Amino acid sequence: MKFTYGPVVRVPVDRFPKVFMAASPTLPKSRQQLILVILMSCSVLIWLENTVLSTALETLADPVRGLGADPGQLQWATGAYTLAFATLMFTAGTSGDRFGHRTVFSGGLVIFAGSSVWAAYSSDAGQLIAARAAMGVGSALMTPAMMAILMWTFSGPARTTAIGIFSTSAGVGMAAGPVLAGFLLDRFWWGSVFLVNVPVAVLTLIGLLVLVPNFRSPVPRPLDPAGMLLSMSGLVALAYGLIRAGQVAAWSRTDVWAPIVAGLVLLAVFVLVELRVRAPGFDPRLFAQRAFGGGNVALGLLLFGVAAISFYNAFYLQGALGFSPMKAGLANIPTACGALVAAPLASRLVRRLSIRLVTVPALTVAALTMGAYGFLGLHTPLVQIEVLLLVQGLSIGMVIGPVTAALIGSLPLEQAGAGAAVTNTVRQTGSVIGIAVGGTIMSIVYRRAVEPSLEGVTGPARDQALVSAEQARHVATTMHQPALAQAADSAFIHAMNVGAGWIAAVALLGAAVLLITLPASKGMKRPAPGPDQEPDHQEPAALPERVHTGSANSRSQGACRCDPA
Repeated sequence: MKFTYGPVVRVPVDRFPKVFMAASPTLPKSRQQLILVILMSCSVLIWLENTVLSTALETLADPVRGLGADPGQLQWATGAYTLAFATLMFTAGTSGDRFGHRTVFSGGLVIFAGSSVWAAYSSDAGQLIAARAAMGVGSALMTPAMMAILMWTFSGPARTTAIGIFSTSAGVGMAAGPVLAGFLLDRFWWGSVFLVNVPVAVLTLIGLLVLVPNFRSPVPRPLDPAGMLLSMSGLVALAYGLIRAGQVAAWSRTDVWAPIVAGLVLLAVFVLVELRVRAPGFDPRLFAQRAFGGGNVALGLLLFGVAAISFYNAFYLQGALGFSPMKAGLANIPTACGALVAAPLASRLVRRLSIRLVTVPALTVAALTMGAYGFLGLHTPLVQIEVLLLVQGLSIGMVIGPVTAALIGSLPLEQAGAGAAVTNTVRQTGSVIGIAVGGTIMSIVYRRAVEPSLEGVTGPARDQALVSAEQARHVATTMHQPALAQAADSAFIHAMNVGAGWIAAVALLGAAVLLITLPASKGMKRPAPGPDQEPDHQEPAALPERVHTGSANSRSQGACRCDPA
């Protein structure tokens, strides 16, 4: 397949010392459209994987229909994916610059498909956790490559249109995930929610290899193995300590506080190491910018709350209320629909008002909807739950899109790639910690609440009932004690109510951070150019159609490197 290459545009080094720009191949319009379809199908696949597991949690906790996983194991099954995603994403972007984005994308797809099969046929919770971590590795390799390929494939107004169309894949995945998972769980075994990924991944891989050129940066950024290892080991140790606290219902044990301390120390060392690297994959220096640092902290706190309350919601609908997986999936649609409606609405409001005036009230409302879980019970009408989920989706959608766009837009062009890596990592890290902390609060409070009801239960049955409400219901069925099942439901509701209050407090803290750090005026301006740069308003005239941001220390020039398909 032949390509038509555009002219190479030489940009004087003394004008843009840190920005590498080059022309990339011009592809036929039909091929561009097919590439967009491939990228969207993969994006939907990743978003499906982010949502289907929440519908399957109750089934996985069931000793008969699932794996009999306890809350700690389910926290790891959920968090392992996000943990791998968070710590590998900035390294994956660098790898794509060096080895080619199609190469890295293809490797991610193969890992994702293979680990999906592994997860589907896992015989215990430990295998599922390992498979989920491998799936996170695959997703981390694919995500930066998708956006890079999109930016190389399209230019001008077509790029704007393509990004808009591509962004709808998140909403499609969020809305379809719970429904698809519910449909599969009602008709097949739990592994089907993972096995369904395989045919989509195979078709996407074929299209990728046939249609997508192997775009890569002519000035590859250095890899950051030290940063990757430190960040991953720190987050794993921290998450382990937090989850372990819920399993043993005590904070004073060495196997609880020691991993937490070790994790915090490793993350501190990670920051120090990244500060000493000339071109870090994760640049902590960006947090020194008030709006960028504060906005990322607020997003991390919001995603903390979203992950934790979603973890609660899965057990509330299917466990306490007894919804089927399909009914629970349908019940969650208002959240996705609210986010889809709110995202474009928020963009228009931000242009008319200020970002602070739009996002601070929205994040406050999102926090209050999380706190409203403190008032849900076993007899709450479904319509009230649906209204709550709709408002929650609307308010979250009003925050994430505008704040993310404003944060990246506030940075100089040469820091946009590093800023995107920081923002994505912070969001995923907030989700990991949210699942760990939220699940631990639920486990500790549940155990204390259900213990008085277990006076007549002894031995292994008692230990099993203390693990979770799902395990207690199984014990109640085996021993023909319906009162125990009722006590377990009441204990779970109490634990959810208590946990919701703490989650809402964390999310409200995020709203306070936005209020303090975001500007009150419309928009967020890029920093003023340095002495060796001309003003921003003169740059577009000199820019080629395709722009690639290289590493911070790039000083060379050249053309796009692209291996023909």
